[in-house]
Amino acid sequence: MSPPSLIEAHSNLSETAPVALSYELFPPRSPAAAESLWTTIGELESTDPDYVSVTYGASGSNRDTAVELINRLILETTLRPLAHLTCVGNTPEELAGIIGELLDVGVRGILALRGDEPKDGAAPASGSLRYAQDLIELIRRVEQRRSALLCAGKVAVGVAAYPTRHPESPNEAHDVEVLLAKQRSGADFAITQVFFHSEQYADLMTRARRAGVTIPIIPGVMPLTSLRRVTRLGELAGVAPDPRLMERLAAADNDIERRRIGVAATVDLANAALDAGAPGIHLYTFNEHACALDVLDKLALPRPARPASRLSAIARRQVLAS
Repeated sequence: MSPPSLIEAHSNLSETAPVALSYELFPPRSPAAAESLWTTIGELESTDPDYVSVTYGASGSNRDTAVELINRLILETTLRPLAHLTCVGNTPEELAGIIGELLDVGVRGILALRGDEPKDGAAPASGSLRYAQDLIELIRRVEQRRSALLCAGKVAVGVAAYPTRHPESPNEAHDVEVLLAKQRSGADFAITQVFFHSEQYADLMTRARRAGVTIPIIPGVMPLTSLRRVTRLGELAGVAPDPRLMERLAAADNDIERRRIGVAATVDLANAALDAGAPGIHLYTFNEHACALDVLDKLALPRPARPASRLSAIARRQVLAS
């Protein structure tokens, strides 16, 4: 029998890692929305998240605004952007150019998504990519061609995961097979779409691990404080929200009570995911910070110790912004 390796001899090397924290933002649609967004960015930055994701419209409809927001985040804040990128309706040449542009401004994380099919039913352009798996492989090719330029930071590629059946999928097993294929193509981690029931994340983890998915699967959690938003997201996700929560939100006497109920439900959902082994929490903010920070305050996540210089930089930015 061979002797144990040096790594195996030091069991403390596998101690529990800090919990990752991230937020989702979307590019503003007006000057007023931009002003509000930057207030939110300042508030979220004070929590020192690991990254913030920036959404990307269908077929790149808001590409310029998204890239502008990403560039400002890199230049004017301490935040690390994770750029969403969709592939439906775009050719490999177009997407390679966009990937190169993102890398040139300093992006080192990309969330590779298929994107929505055209609503008018039009056929995609000839030669355009159809699946997130193809986009992952393209990102890795662009990365390989730029490997010398990226010695100070390779590209982390994320993908979407589905705690409940994707609306276009035949079943949940197929969704896991797709996730496994994304992993094989080079995905580093996954972020889940919204879910409303505490057991759904744990069920996804069980199915994914049994199938051979080993990448981190981070639960995406939205503050469940808006009855209208919860209803709409339930329709888009194809899953009914908890009827008891919906009844309580509808019966609340005022917004303060509704917010208290929704924040408590969100914290319960996030804690259930953490108990099931979630490596982090990704909060869908809808460009609003108040409810997200309420959730974060009550979660008490174990966060990594940061260098004093980084915390000082965040504090200085807060002073300048005030």
